[in-house]
Amino acid sequence: MEPLMLTVPQAARALAISRSKLYELIASGALRSVRVHGSRRIPRKALEDYIDRLLAQEDAA
Repeated sequence: MEPLMLTVPQAARALAISRSKLYELIASGALRSVRVHGSRRIPRKALEDYIDRLLAQEDAA
């Protein structure tokens, strides 16, 4: 079973970006995340939503 939430390094690898870029996306609100017992986690759905928005922007251009 795939994990429902990823750590920052896992999510960064999944998007093929750096950890610092991932934190920028979180800080800007472009990528949703949650804190679980003090650790930042990114729901798999948030990654999918982010990718869908990127694709929609490309289609609109």
